[in-house]
Amino acid sequence: MEKTRLMRFSLTIASLIALLVIASTLYAASSLLGKTAPDFTLRSNAGDNKKLSELRGKVVMLNFWATWCGPCRQEIPKLTELKSLHDEYDFELLGINIDEDRAKALRLAKKLSVNFPILFDETKQVSKNYSIDAMPMTILIDRDGTVRYVHRGYKENYIGLYQQQIKKLKFE
Repeated sequence: MEKTRLMRFSLTIASLIALLVIASTLYAASSLLGKTAPDFTLRSNAGDNKKLSELRGKVVMLNFWATWCGPCRQEIPKLTELKSLHDEYDFELLGINIDEDRAKALRLAKKLSVNFPILFDETKQVSKNYSIDAMPMTILIDRDGTVRYVHRGYKENYIGLYQQQIKKLKFE
């Protein structure tokens, strides 16, 4: 009897801890919503620097990814298709790679025929500023530089959702 109560108590505590962990990670990502996107400057695969604040006036999608991430490998070809649907004058898609091995990221980007800039967050400072706690993680920023949508992970229906959200932001 006492053993059963102790077991139930332990399970209850473990469940509460799991809920707190989930809630804190959701809060971290959602704490960006409605706030000005943290500015950054990162080197791109083309060799130039990209500064987020210089893209004001455009809808910007940031996609944080890594070569070791299976869902990232599934999502990148879909993002390449998505990028092809939008003009560069009012939409920018930036892939932000967090791998320490830049060459590995470049090989995968070439293999997947990526048509958008890949930026390298080798120090992970940008990832920290955006509270990246899942791979991939996609953030949509409006023309004024405000974070409007945050997506953790990847599911097949996300591309349609991204498309709807981009259109909405473009016509605001």
